[in-house]
Amino acid sequence: MINIIAVGKTKNGFIADGIKEYDKRIQKYGKLVWHFIPDTKLTSSNNIEIVKKKEGIQILNKLKNFKQYKIALDEKGKMFTSKEFATFLQNMNFNVVFIIGGVYGLSDEVKQESDFIIGFSPMTFTHQMIRLILAEQIYRAHTIITGKKYHY
Repeated sequence: MINIIAVGKTKNGFIADGIKEYDKRIQKYGKLVWHFIPDTKLTSSNNIEIVKKKEGIQILNKLKNFKQYKIALDEKGKMFTSKEFATFLQNMNFNVVFIIGGVYGLSDEVKQESDFIIGFSPMTFTHQMIRLILAEQIYRAHTIITGKKYHY
C-alpha cells in the first residue's frame, strides 16, 4: 500500500480531477491512500521558516502512524527515470509513504526523518501540481512492472 501525506487542500479543479483519474487507475494494482494535513498561513508572526516548522510538526506527528519506508519529495532529491522509479517502488513492494510539503516545501526535520528523498525535476512545481505528477508516476510504475503498454 502506498500512503501520501500532503499539506493543504487540492484547490485547483483540474489537478483534483487528474488525481482522481490516476487514483482510479491505480486501484486495480494496489491501494493508494491520501492523508491531508492543514497548511499554515504566512502571517506577520509566521515567516516562511516558522510555517515550514509548524507544518513539519504536523507531518512528523502523522508519520508516527506509519511503519512504511518514508520518502520525502524535494527538488534537490535523487532523480529517477520512470523505469528506475518503477524498479525502486517494486523493490519496496510498493509499501511506502510519500511526503509532499506545502507552499514552501518541507522542514529540515521532516527531511532528516525521511528514509529517502526524491526529486522529479530540477524545475520547480507547485506542491499541488506535484501531487498529480506523483500519482501519474505511481500509475506509470505499475504499468511498467506489469508490461502494460503506456508510453515510457
